[in-house]
Amino acid sequence: MVSSMARRHLVAQVADIPPGHRLIVDVAGRSIGVFNVAGAYFAVRNSCPHQGGPLCLGPTVGLATSSRPGEIAYTREGEILRCPWHGWEFDLATGRSVFDPARTHVRSYPVEIVPDSEPRELQAETYPVEIDRGQVVVIL
Repeated sequence: MVSSMARRHLVAQVADIPPGHRLIVDVAGRSIGVFNVAGAYFAVRNSCPHQGGPLCLGPTVGLATSSRPGEIAYTREGEILRCPWHGWEFDLATGRSVFDPARTHVRSYPVEIVPDSEPRELQAETYPVEIDRGQVVVIL
């Protein structure tokens, strides 16, 4: 559930992030990776909790699981993000790590897809600016 205090930020059009791709965006001073995994969208902070590596530049992979020796199943293809620096893996849906989900995670963010009711022009948000004794002040 998204808090009523949360502010929504338009980051892309659906066509900008085709299935199997990602887009790294800056939202309110945070670098965030937005991923399209077979039509489901996920967003995580672009910073690995291990040593601050650019997490969202890493490959998306699946999970190799085994129910008994000699039997391996590959599941959840594209749903796991691997840090390019040291290989730590995180579930894109939850931000939880694969190796220690109870204690290690990366910040994840809700993503909404809203329909375009009609074509519209994108506009930058602007704020009034005043000059006060030689200092520039932005008013929010």
